[in-house]
Amino acid sequence: MEKPPIDQCRYFLKDTIRQQIDFSQTDQRQGLEPPPLEKPYPPNATLIGLPPVGQWEGVESVALKTAIGERQSCRHFSPEPLTLDELSFLLWATQGVREQDERTVYRTVPSAGNRHPLETYLAVQRVNGVEPGFYRYLPLEHKLLHLFAEEQMTRKLTEATLGQTFVGRAAVVFIWTTIPYRMEWRYGMAAHKVIALDAGHVCQNLYLACEAIGTRTCAVAAYHQQLMDRLVQVDGQEEFVIYLAPVGKIQFG
Repeated sequence: MEKPPIDQCRYFLKDTIRQQIDFSQTDQRQGLEPPPLEKPYPPNATLIGLPPVGQWEGVESVALKTAIGERQSCRHFSPEPLTLDELSFLLWATQGVREQDERTVYRTVPSAGNRHPLETYLAVQRVNGVEPGFYRYLPLEHKLLHLFAEEQMTRKLTEATLGQTFVGRAAVVFIWTTIPYRMEWRYGMAAHKVIALDAGHVCQNLYLACEAIGTRTCAVAAYHQQLMDRLVQVDGQEEFVIYLAPVGKIQFG
């Protein structure tokens, strides 16, 4: 496979492309309806209610200075499961809704143009009250959507992350996909850099939230794209995996 020139790769990090775009021609300016801010699901889907926002048992307040100062990546997790309250808190902290009105939804993380192009999938292995399997978080409802069971989850997670065994040992793996058109609708060809920035905002919130409940995480950007897309059953074109982070209780000793 021929390597792209290094300057081409660096170009992605710049905002030069904005000077070359006629924003009057974006789908938003052309009057097209915006894509939904949450991926739809079938009416007969299995939904799991999460403990209500702000009513989490065992989730204590931690000073922001403490959370920032103690934040660190962890690749060694204990066998202890997460509670449903803890999972509910982590989901709210990373993609939850803090306020909404008839026209706008405001979440707990920033997003360019408030477009929020990410979806949160969960590979659940050890969460009290939740059967192992794959789920998707529904932020507007604050519920889990059950997708499917997977008997070979540990092995497939490890394979899809290029042999990173700690991913397969986590209690739950947060897997973020992007639906690029949510951002492209407003920004056209300038959408893709800010999608990557949005993913960074989300994962940093996960790090800080983990510090509040005695868990740890480790951001993972090295994975086999096709295997990971296949694992969460997305098409790899209109939706694909962009980032992931395993979460588990801290392993002491």
